[in-house]
Amino acid sequence: NICIDVPNGYIIKFLDTIRYIKGKYPGSVIMAGNVVTPEGTDFVLKAGADIAKIGLGSGAFCTTRKKTGVGYPQISAIMESRDIADDYGKYICSDGGCVTPGDIAKAFVAGADFVMLGTMLAGHEENTEPENRDGDTVEMYGMSSKKAMNKYYGEVEKYRTDEGSVGNVPYKGKIERTVQDILGGLRSSCTYVGAKSLEEFRNKAKLISLK
Repeated sequence: NICIDVPNGYIIKFLDTIRYIKGKYPGSVIMAGNVVTPEGTDFVLKAGADIAKIGLGSGAFCTTRKKTGVGYPQISAIMESRDIADDYGKYICSDGGCVTPGDIAKAFVAGADFVMLGTMLAGHEENTEPENRDGDTVEMYGMSSKKAMNKYYGEVEKYRTDEGSVGNVPYKGKIERTVQDILGGLRSSCTYVGAKSLEEFRNKAKLISLK
């Protein structure tokens, strides 16, 4: 399984990379993105990705919308891209915007096959570096933040700006508790609409917009 992750999935070189990797490893499952429009989803899936990763500026520690003015509402992006994925017989992963189990349920109803979680899974024993923990809180940073770029890529070029923030999340202990809370929330979501599976849940539940 291969994830090809860039902030702008509309770049020609990125699409060429998907084609190259799919050609070299035809039996692999490739998830690639990010894109937020039907056209972008079509580009990524046509290039050979099996899963289109959807999301731009919706992460809790992402500041892209503030720094660039570029972004797209997450639920709308999922809903508008679903038909494209169906045309290819492929999948959608919703990346960003989930802060509660209920948000995950809404992402599934909107048309996501998978969700990618950041803040919800941060701050646990299994993924916390000891030097980042301060009592009951854990430092967290976006991967486009200045701290992350300096740590993993060296000093950031002067012509660039960071598009991620640095902050603290509560220390949550074992990750199993959070996973069980998520699964429990999804099970309860299914009972409210009389569904026996997530697939049935997605087909039965509806998103309602109040104007």
